[in-house]
Amino acid sequence: MPTYSGPVDDLQFVLHEVLKVSEQDIPGYAELERDFTGAVLGEAARIASEVLAPLNAPGDRHGARFENGVVTTPPGFKDAFETLKNGGWTGLDCDPAYGGQGMPHVLSVATGEMFSAANQAFFMYPGLTHGAYSAIHAHGSEDQKALYLPKLVSCDWTGTMNLTEAQCGTDLGLMRTRAEPQEDGSYRISGEKIFISAGDHDLAENVIHLVLARITGAPEGIRGVSLFIVPKVLVNVDGSLGAPNAVSVGKIETKMGIHGNATCVMRYEGATGVLLGEAHKGMRAMFTMMNEARLGVAMQGLSQAVAAYQNAVAYAKDRLQGRAVTGAVNPTGPADPIIAHPDVRRMLMDQKSFIEGARALGLWGGTLIDAARRKGDAEAEGLISLLTPVMKGLMTDLGFEATVQAQQVFGGHGYIEDTGMSQFARDARITMIYEGANGVQALDLVGRKLAAEGGRPALALFAMLKDFCREAAAQDAAIARDFADPLKTASKQLQQAAMFFMEKGMTSPDEALSGSWDFLHLFGHVCLGYVWTRMACTAQARLMAGTENPEFYETKLATGRYYMARRLPATEMHLKRILSGASPVMALSPDQF
Repeated sequence: MPTYSGPVDDLQFVLHEVLKVSEQDIPGYAELERDFTGAVLGEAARIASEVLAPLNAPGDRHGARFENGVVTTPPGFKDAFETLKNGGWTGLDCDPAYGGQGMPHVLSVATGEMFSAANQAFFMYPGLTHGAYSAIHAHGSEDQKALYLPKLVSCDWTGTMNLTEAQCGTDLGLMRTRAEPQEDGSYRISGEKIFISAGDHDLAENVIHLVLARITGAPEGIRGVSLFIVPKVLVNVDGSLGAPNAVSVGKIETKMGIHGNATCVMRYEGATGVLLGEAHKGMRAMFTMMNEARLGVAMQGLSQAVAAYQNAVAYAKDRLQGRAVTGAVNPTGPADPIIAHPDVRRMLMDQKSFIEGARALGLWGGTLIDAARRKGDAEAEGLISLLTPVMKGLMTDLGFEATVQAQQVFGGHGYIEDTGMSQFARDARITMIYEGANGVQALDLVGRKLAAEGGRPALALFAMLKDFCREAAAQDAAIARDFADPLKTASKQLQQAAMFFMEKGMTSPDEALSGSWDFLHLFGHVCLGYVWTRMACTAQARLMAGTENPEFYETKLATGRYYMARRLPATEMHLKRILSGASPVMALSPDQF
């Protein structure tokens, strides 16, 4: 059965040596001293490896089940859920006014990576609850916050987001779920939602659904959509539970992966709901959940790659097959371990260089969220809004690719269920689809985010990259050659692609949109190149100053050089595809397919 170990040392390196969190002027960051974060991350790693990871494969085999109208989670999930609740992990970065611990979001990103790597299907239950908490915290009335947030923070109640219907996924203007106003100010919600992760289960006494619906008489299309709080069990004004609401589960989906999470068809048959936020502005409130969820899904893509990679490394060191072409490395044995072979090394280096870069990118994103929320930094807000589709799209695409490479290291043994490698690939696959399929993320990036605020966030990022490359190159000749110069080249390619879109986007939108996926990946590789160069500068400085652990920093530099030499050059390919325009993509008529 696969094992998992939390990467505490690498998380600490990024947090304290690269991002220098305790030195930042973000409120709450002064508390993030190395000893404190080490204790938090160490305990999270213990829970991940000892409590959650052992339930991952059994939960995959057993799955969530729906019998006689009742949804149950796999054996062991409820006890594990209580462990997270009792430790305060479900409210780590939540408002202390509602029972949370008030820690910065970046710490939640770090612990979330480990919990999700250990058991993605399980961690979706508290993860989605956090999204519901955030939406109500941002858009709810004081009464709504007082009524719902303490229970969501503690996960005595869990939360969901209900968007998708059978006839509409991304195009939510086509939804049919209706909300009929009542004399007491509530609404009767009627309709059916599909693909609702954690829609029902036996882990909590209530489920608080956030449901998009159209109020009777509202405008058609997306402008007429509102968001409603619709509990599974009605909540009395004093917070006690009342009668069951008119909410039921039609079925749970049979899926490729995340079997331990109940993906439900939810039926609302005149269910009682209350408006969250303003009428006809439901998407604004829902996007609070969706943006947070997209960053969480980016980390899910990374987390499955991490778990798969750890097991692939262990297997490659143990599996004997053939002899190294340069001479036996295990002369007393019948064969050499497969990690001696260059192509196996290539696969492992692809995974390792992606994982460590994506981890740094995710944590950097966490600091931008904290800067935006905790000190009202408009520049950080604009930058994380720009980077959200990039992180979600790239980290899940490459995360899935990494799980497949890890499976490939196992050869035929990776294809059978006994080793557990197929589960990582199956679980990672959904991350490319839900919370906005990656093609939609690319369209959002090119169609909305690139030109947002008159292009200021994008231009600010380009300027930051230019200044950073110059500063990094001045640190050391080797850093300039291996990191700063390749990053500078890739950054110029990113700017060239952006200019192409700005020139073509208004007059020939197909010219831009045909290259949107490539632009997202070009952008993402530049971001990974940026964080790798930051890590390289840090590692080189530590080696020059002297350190008790030179191997860690030497390994970091070698891994970064691999990324810059072998993976960052993909930017040139993506740019050439973008500049080819729409003609190759749109050449065939629908009948010719």
